[in-house]
Amino acid sequence: MKRLPFLLTALIGLCLFGCSKTKTDEKMISTISKEVFGKLPDGQEADLYTLTNANGMTVNITNYGGIITKLTAPDKNGQWADVVLGFDSLPPYLKEHPFFGALVGRYGNRIAKGKFKLGGKDYTLAINNGPNALHGGLKGFDKQLWKATEVKKDSIVGLELEYVSKDMEEGYPGTLSVKVTYTLDNDNALTINYSATTDKETVVNLTNHSYFNLTGLKRDILDHEVTIESDSIVPVDTTLIPTGKLRAVEGTPFDFRKPTKVSAGINKTEDEQIKAGGGYDHCWVIKRSEPGLMKFATVKDPESGRVMEVFTTEPAVQFYTGNFLDGKLQGKGATYVKRFGLCLETEHYPDSPNHPQFPTTVLKPGETYQTTTKYQFSAK
Repeated sequence: MKRLPFLLTALIGLCLFGCSKTKTDEKMISTISKEVFGKLPDGQEADLYTLTNANGMTVNITNYGGIITKLTAPDKNGQWADVVLGFDSLPPYLKEHPFFGALVGRYGNRIAKGKFKLGGKDYTLAINNGPNALHGGLKGFDKQLWKATEVKKDSIVGLELEYVSKDMEEGYPGTLSVKVTYTLDNDNALTINYSATTDKETVVNLTNHSYFNLTGLKRDILDHEVTIESDSIVPVDTTLIPTGKLRAVEGTPFDFRKPTKVSAGINKTEDEQIKAGGGYDHCWVIKRSEPGLMKFATVKDPESGRVMEVFTTEPAVQFYTGNFLDGKLQGKGATYVKRFGLCLETEHYPDSPNHPQFPTTVLKPGETYQTTTKYQFSAK
């Protein structure tokens, strides 16, 4: 009987040790959770998924528009903060906003006058950006409710989204079956895989329209240092439609081949292209040193030390610096003023259907559209 207190103490200690170990182990496991985000006007419910890796990085994605609503990244002191523009609830996303975090399609970027010819037929799209069509139309992929499936494999968690775009939806030919998968790994990388098939010849150019701000939404992005592996851009006219030619970046405000602050050239309106875009709103042609997934851009906030490296299989990227943000929208405790976020929209060139010399965006029956983009975060 005298040994009973000792045995009880030992058992309790063992239990506490085991429980403590379990909690520690749980922290090392990547997780995905789901909650209701809100209701759409037609009564359907949109869900919000939270992806968390073993380091504590979190990414929130809703199946409404495939929108990334939150993404955290560490600073040089190990402090995590949200680095994407957006809102804390669904209602603001249902109103007009500049594609914050959205999955964009069927055709990301602009198509001149909303018209193109394919297979000898003329197609007409909705005009929703000056005289042109932009980002898939009046109700593009960013405003659709996608079928969502949770993904978990080893140390990776993700979300698979599926949507079937009917023939002639928003004016585009062919029934397009789309699958987009977001995955978060323990290297603090968010990877987006896009795939699509069609039953009729069509055009496809999918991308994500997240606005990044590595300060943690504290200030604008003018002090961000940007590097882009590119020798040329796709110059545009005054309506931001490509002229059809390429322009070398050397000796211009568009040269980001070495780390360069956004502020260095963004206001040099003596350059006709800066004037046309109101800053940077152009397509950079990626200089490829290898096929497949390649790092083409690095963004750094010197004060916080946050670094974002971007990889893609695509031939180009639209670098946009929030020139049209005007302070009317607020979210997450921040006011979204001009140049409060920057976008790196991996893609094919704008208006490619009207420029046969550009890399083609045509997808035919029997073919599979397949692209990948990865955003990896660290601190220095």
